[in-house]
Amino acid sequence: MELICPVCHQALERNGETAHCASCEKDFKLEARCPDCHQPLQVLKACGAVDYFCQNGHGLISKKRVEFVINNE
Repeated sequence: MELICPVCHQALERNGETAHCASCEKDFKLEARCPDCHQPLQVLKACGAVDYFCQNGHGLISKKRVEFVINNE
């Protein structure tokens, strides 16, 4: 899923938990969401590895399945 800049509507370049728009030079914080229930995921970090856990009954979520959305906070 391609992330789109909410300001200029160009494609964003994802870098971990942030995304950068080369067109308008803005950075955005991303939030990991469950692909099944679309609720925020708990991010588990240990020994350099990052895993995602759904607290709504879906358990561990593969990095390939995580939905990243722009966090508007």
